[in-house]
Amino acid sequence: MYGEKPGKPSSVSGSVTSSRITVNVAHNGRSTSFSANVSLPNRPGPHPAVVVYGGFGADTATIRDAGAAVISFDPYVVGKEGTGRANKQGAFYDIYGSNSSTGLLMAWAWGVSRIIDVIEASGGSILTADATGVTGCSRFGKGAFVAGVFDQRIALTMPIESGTAGLPILRGVPGEGAQSLSSAYGEQPWFGDAFGSYTGNPDGLPVDMHQMVGLIAPRGLLVMDNPHIANLGPRSASVAALAGAEVYKALGAGSNITYWSDVADGTHCANRAEWRAPLRQSIQAFLLGSGTPPGQMRISSRAAGNLSQWVDWTTPTLVDGPVPTPSVTPTASPAPSPAPSPTPSITPTPSPTPSPSATPTPTATPPPPPNPGGCTATVSLNQWNGGFVATIKVTAGSSGLSGWTTTVTLPGGAGVSNAWNSVNSGTSGTVRFTNAPWNGTVGAGQSTEFGFQGTGSGEGMRTTCA
Repeated sequence: MYGEKPGKPSSVSGSVTSSRITVNVAHNGRSTSFSANVSLPNRPGPHPAVVVYGGFGADTATIRDAGAAVISFDPYVVGKEGTGRANKQGAFYDIYGSNSSTGLLMAWAWGVSRIIDVIEASGGSILTADATGVTGCSRFGKGAFVAGVFDQRIALTMPIESGTAGLPILRGVPGEGAQSLSSAYGEQPWFGDAFGSYTGNPDGLPVDMHQMVGLIAPRGLLVMDNPHIANLGPRSASVAALAGAEVYKALGAGSNITYWSDVADGTHCANRAEWRAPLRQSIQAFLLGSGTPPGQMRISSRAAGNLSQWVDWTTPTLVDGPVPTPSVTPTASPAPSPAPSPTPSITPTPSPTPSPSATPTPTATPPPPPNPGGCTATVSLNQWNGGFVATIKVTAGSSGLSGWTTTVTLPGGAGVSNAWNSVNSGTSGTVRFTNAPWNGTVGAGQSTEFGFQGTGSGEGMRTTCA
């Protein structure tokens, strides 16, 4: 899904001060460097630290007040967005090549691991390397999640509103109205290149995101989610958390995972009052070694996944040590005696019982009549109070396309704040979207998708294609 994460390079060096971390990497005749700012809490050190992606993550004031330092990590210096898959750029690709099949999320995770390498080598007088956290929101929530999955040194992983390519189960995304797999794959090179074969067939994958949660277990995991924006896939994210929690329970660590989508404010990436207490508890438990973790499943009834729809397996109880070998009676028909059933004490996880309610099905414009030799554009809309996400499917006619332009007429008061898989001209009224360099060629009868996030209401928008 994400591409290979190479092991530690042959040379990693750098420095840690009270305000900055520098990282220098050399490997196979190539070298690169990057840095990150540090903000210490107002108390004696050394301190554990939380790596915050791109300035968007858990509330930094609460992090410092709880006793952890903040490392402000710019993931774009390690893996730059806005590039094609054959020309990836940033510190990771300086070492492993611009045509590396590793996607940005894994490249960013590699960068976090190199920061931890430098902290480990620094002697621990300012920052401690045995207790590191990571957090981010939206695309940076995807990044924080992947970083926690693939580095066992990260004691606390805190993704926020991570959306497709983050926590939501990939098999659930198409039915929820979340950002489609093809849209997330094409918007930026977040996924690894190999995932392109599965964007239309998630059932063909041998893995799904609950197993990524299982790779974090039994380390600390605090997932903060937004049930008000279907485009983020919160229902599918709750399924991943619930299924992943079964791994935590099997390991006797049920209280080490918290999923919290029961929030009133629907603003994307807002610092919510409901999260301050579990955030503080998690930092104290997993980074400072004091108190107990929150251990809660606070799932909003707006976007509550039904685990029984997805799981057909029974959670085992795991124990340390070798698996007991059943004794066998040497008779003509050997029959093994029943295997023992150990039942270690498992920390209970609070189990709220929200009333699940189905996420509203995204509204879609009726498909226009076929346009032989040209193209058609249809829009699916995910609307919330004050904003929306529009996903637009461009379908070629009988002769295929070597480029396309979709004209979108927005309702009064609506505006475009962010677009992907396209280049837009204008942000309000009549807006023209042309293909990106990688999705202009569309075979006869085939489709591609682009999308944009908007302010106001998208109800009633009109689209044409040429």
